[in-house]
Amino acid sequence: MPHIIIEHASNLPVPTTDLVTCVHQATERTNLFDNSTIKTRSQSFEHFKVQAGKSGFVHVQAHLIAGRSEEQKQLLSETILSALKTLLDSNWLLSVHPYDLIPEVYRKN
Repeated sequence: MPHIIIEHASNLPVPTTDLVTCVHQATERTNLFDNSTIKTRSQSFEHFKVQAGKSGFVHVQAHLIAGRSEEQKQLLSETILSALKTLLDSNWLLSVHPYDLIPEVYRKN
């Protein structure tokens, strides 16, 4: 845990592998997780609309087992957002949102 899901516009100006690596390494830098448990993946969207003057978007969802403090979630959000800003310019809409998974209903094998 966590599951880091990157949703992004298909017209990225960088290779998707660079985006995934950037976000994954930023998550590792927080020292909030056992690095061997971080799972990062991306999903591209060909059809999207964003505000005028913007090239596209990157939205990162961080699915976490409930129990992290607000400060820890803020650290994760800020670290990932800062990393995205080094990869993409201000023409891109960037956002990060941690979500708590409910441990009583979350299942995995």
